[in-house]
Amino acid sequence: MTDESPSVHLMQSDHFNIGEHIIGVTAFLGGTANVIMQLGLQPVAYGVMESTVRSGNVMQHPFKRLRTTLTYLAVAMLGSEEEREAYRQEVNQVHQFIRSKPGSPVGYNAFDPNLQLWVAACLYYGFVDLLEKVRGPMDEATADAFYAHSTRLGTTLQVRAEMWPANRAAFQEYWDAQLSTLEIDDTTRRFFNDLIDLKMLPRGVEWLFARLHRFVVAGCLPEPLRNAMYMRWTASEQRRFDRLMRLIRVLLKLQPRILRQFPLNYYLWDMRRRLRSGKPLV
Repeated sequence: MTDESPSVHLMQSDHFNIGEHIIGVTAFLGGTANVIMQLGLQPVAYGVMESTVRSGNVMQHPFKRLRTTLTYLAVAMLGSEEEREAYRQEVNQVHQFIRSKPGSPVGYNAFDPNLQLWVAACLYYGFVDLLEKVRGPMDEATADAFYAHSTRLGTTLQVRAEMWPANRAAFQEYWDAQLSTLEIDDTTRRFFNDLIDLKMLPRGVEWLFARLHRFVVAGCLPEPLRNAMYMRWTASEQRRFDRLMRLIRVLLKLQPRILRQFPLNYYLWDMRRRLRSGKPLV
């Protein structure tokens, strides 16, 4: 680390309030696209697809999986140190069963901090990308503070703080390098298409929303992954997507903060309720 590239972990402003930058609807808009980014790294993909933890299987228990994921985001970004530690312990109990089996195409272990770093990087990318799509670009100081705070997306599990790229420029280098290594094979593509087409939901919901969902997923994916998924994307579709983002921006301006943060604020409340009552958090 040099003076020209100081660690953002030392730069977060005391005046930065993360709650002002949490927009709950972005978790729905970007959720599936973010899963595709994460699972574009094959060890992560096969760790999920071959997991024997059925309670966390998105195709079998989509709403429970949604709760677990959104609770993690809420706790990591908005929770106290004690709440993050409690959630870490419960996630660790599940992760101990997620490791490659004999004959798996790739080796993986859910406790691998390098795999967790990639997942955390995807979560950060998704937060910022959609936040700026619906609210416009952050100023430099805010962007740096948000980046520093986002270290928690990794350190809430096994990622060490020093593993997080030192600043946004270093993150961009890491992101570009990792993105170039991602691979979507036929097996993962089928899995992703089932997610995109909402095959895990009741047929009526699938029929009503799958087409819109596919459009939003395509708009949120980085171009290399969109191409790897063989998803059509034209200039006309980009204009439609931009209009949708502008509409959401207008609607967000009309909402009080408590509604803008929903459902992440709800899942944080639910996690605290479960913690107090001794119920499982995951």
